[in-house]
Amino acid sequence: MSTKRPPSAPPQEPPAEGKPKAAERIRRTARELFYREGIRAIGVEEIVTRAGVTKPSLYRSYASKDELAAEYLRDYEVAFWKVFEAGIPSHPGDARGQLMAYIEGLAQRATQAGYRGCGLTNAVVEYPGDDHPARKVAEEHKRTFRARLIELSTAMGAKEPALLADGLLLLLEGTYASGQMFGPGGPAASLVRIANQLIDASLR
Repeated sequence: MSTKRPPSAPPQEPPAEGKPKAAERIRRTARELFYREGIRAIGVEEIVTRAGVTKPSLYRSYASKDELAAEYLRDYEVAFWKVFEAGIPSHPGDARGQLMAYIEGLAQRATQAGYRGCGLTNAVVEYPGDDHPARKVAEEHKRTFRARLIELSTAMGAKEPALLADGLLLLLEGTYASGQMFGPGGPAASLVRIANQLIDASLR
C-alpha cells in the first residue's frame, strides 16, 4: 500500500555560488551607469531594469536615489584610494615615487577612449551649490585628497608644500576633465612630464 507524502513547498533554486544579491547588483549597476552617463541622467527605473531587480528591492536597501548616489561615491572613493596608494609598496619611503606611480597610471587611463574622469569630481560638477548627499561625499574626499597631497609635498622636501600640493591638485583635476574631452592624443599625454617639472621647480 502506497502512502502519499504531504504536500511540500515548491523546490527553491539553490543560490549560485558567488551570485551577487539584489543590493550588490544594484550597487554595481548604479556605479557603472552613474560613472558612464552621470548621476542626474540615470533614473531608478533604468537601474532596476539593468540590475534585474524590482523597485521595492532598491528601496529596501536605499532610502532614495540620492542615497544610492552617495553610496556609489563612497564605493568609488574606496577604489580611488586603493589606486592612489598602490605605489607605496614599490616605493617605500619615496613620496615622489609613490605619487608618480599614480600619475603615470592616470596618464595612461586619461588617454584612452571612453575615459570619464573622476566620478567624485563629476558629482561636484553635477550638483553645484547643492546640499545633495553625493556632493557632500565628493567634497569631503577632495578636502582629504588635498591634505594628502600636502603630506606628500612635505615629504618630498618642497619649499612651499601647500603651494606644490595645490599645483598638483589643479594639474590632476585638469587631467580628469581634459581626458574626457580629448582622449587619445590629448594633453593628458604630457601629464607625467609636466608633473615632474612642477615638482623639480618646487624643490630648487
